[in-house]
Amino acid sequence: MSNERLESLTQPQRDRLAFVELRVWFIGEIRRQDLVIRFGTQSAAASRDLALYKELAPGNIDYDPKGKSYILGPDFQRVFDFPSERVLSWLTQGFGDGEPMLLKAWVASESPSRLTHPDLNVLASVTRAIHHESPISIEYHSISSGRTKREIVPFALIDNGLRWHVRGFDRKSREFRDFVITRIRHPTLMRGAEVQPHERSDQDIQWTRIVELEMVPHPDQPRPEITEMDYGMVRGSLRVKLRAATAGYILRQWSVDCSSDHSLNGPEFRLWLKDHLALYGVKNAVLAPGYCPPTNNESAPMPAELQD
Repeated sequence: MSNERLESLTQPQRDRLAFVELRVWFIGEIRRQDLVIRFGTQSAAASRDLALYKELAPGNIDYDPKGKSYILGPDFQRVFDFPSERVLSWLTQGFGDGEPMLLKAWVASESPSRLTHPDLNVLASVTRAIHHESPISIEYHSISSGRTKREIVPFALIDNGLRWHVRGFDRKSREFRDFVITRIRHPTLMRGAEVQPHERSDQDIQWTRIVELEMVPHPDQPRPEITEMDYGMVRGSLRVKLRAATAGYILRQWSVDCSSDHSLNGPEFRLWLKDHLALYGVKNAVLAPGYCPPTNNESAPMPAELQD
């Protein structure tokens, strides 16, 4: 699509075309009704938008009469230059699907940027597999095993604060694991391959288990009333419910002292986990600062899923 032709369109048109591209690239399909629901247009207008995108970007989408939807074309070349953060916000939070463009900020602000970003083509293959509930073949580079060929059944993205993972069933180890997306190469959807019942997300105990955690101001830090204000505590504590599969990541990101005797003294430890036994059975609790399993006083070994 030429820049001149794109610029000749109205902003609402460009936003709708950007949405078409995101849907087909990262979900793998789009229907007229998706445009109708998202933008409140009529069905005929949605058909014109799809026809316009197909005309301006030949090879990007094909019509599938069986599914009555437009699917990713074999010669897809992205038209819009979506930043990784924008795509991930849309995938996980449902906003930011209009045309990517620089907008003037209303107030001055600054926020930290991630050190790395996933390759969007790899991410798109992963998210299409999640949407279609399809296994995916990947080349994976892990710290423990080096480069290996894997078949995984992905079902969710996980943000650990520093990098993005995909959680899914690993057919090589026959376990549910987290895979760092930046370590994935050559992903290929295994269309038509059957997903077994034990490979589905409802069989992932760490994913389905919800742990309730109570955090309080760190006993060894000054000004606990300031901590209560900063974290919006109610009656001196902060209670949260987390998936067991994400608890260790979040506690590390929040710098929560998870030792039984609040022994971590750095200034970053504003919070203390009141009952460390609440993490019993949580595999990635080894990532939680200061946590030791109740059976001994030594650090637990790193689970294989986290070594990857």
